[in-house]
Amino acid sequence: MAILTLSRQFGCGQELGRSIASLMDYQYVDRQVILEDLRKVGPKWEAWAKELDEHCPTFWERNDWSFRGFAALIQSAILEYAVKDRVVIMGRGSNFLLEGIDSTYRVRLVGPAEYRIAAIMERDSLDLAAAKWLLKKTETDRAGFITSIYGKQLDDRSGYDAIFDMSTTSMADLIPEVIEVLNKKECVNTPEVKATLRMRAAAARVKAGIVTNPAFFLPVLDVCVAGDVLVMRGVTHTANEHKRLKEEAIQLAGDVPIQFELQYR
Repeated sequence: MAILTLSRQFGCGQELGRSIASLMDYQYVDRQVILEDLRKVGPKWEAWAKELDEHCPTFWERNDWSFRGFAALIQSAILEYAVKDRVVIMGRGSNFLLEGIDSTYRVRLVGPAEYRIAAIMERDSLDLAAAKWLLKKTETDRAGFITSIYGKQLDDRSGYDAIFDMSTTSMADLIPEVIEVLNKKECVNTPEVKATLRMRAAAARVKAGIVTNPAFFLPVLDVCVAGDVLVMRGVTHTANEHKRLKEEAIQLAGDVPIQFELQYR
């Protein structure tokens, strides 16, 4: 069992993810699937996702409680799907979340601007000026979205296992090449790899659960993996909040042990 993360420059390779998922009987996770997950958490989170997904946040949005919750929920959802294996995850920084997971193949599809503009014009029935504007806006928003959540550059080549230029690579050649790599990745999906992924998912689940809980207002909060335990670091205001926070985090972590390095302000 393996995982494919697929990042695309706007205007190229739109059909690759669905094709791979269909041929390998993998689950296909894209924007609509994530939106549905956030809707189950609460209508306000679905609304925030529609506003902020692949959107370059303003200074005020980046520091807003709701944006922090939205970002945490997206990361938690991606990691929960990754734990299940046999999944194609489209964009949203999934390649950064799954860095170091040997069963993951992190692919980026690119192409010259002229190639992508022509594809956008044909796909969306736009004229040249409109296609150029849409390309520039979308690429700027996507890059800002990734930087604001992960502190990474979308075009950083080190964030991917393979980068394909779709202007020189045919889909007919690319699909079997990606499938071949995924089949090899399934062989390295060891218990150790699965355990690492489960710990990352648990950390993200705890953080998302706390950040989206209106009972808590924490100016600083992080949950990270330290070997076989989770470590929560943050700032609380009162002894009562400190106690409630620990109780909630333990419940969210389930059978995963969690330690606390919390400070008062």
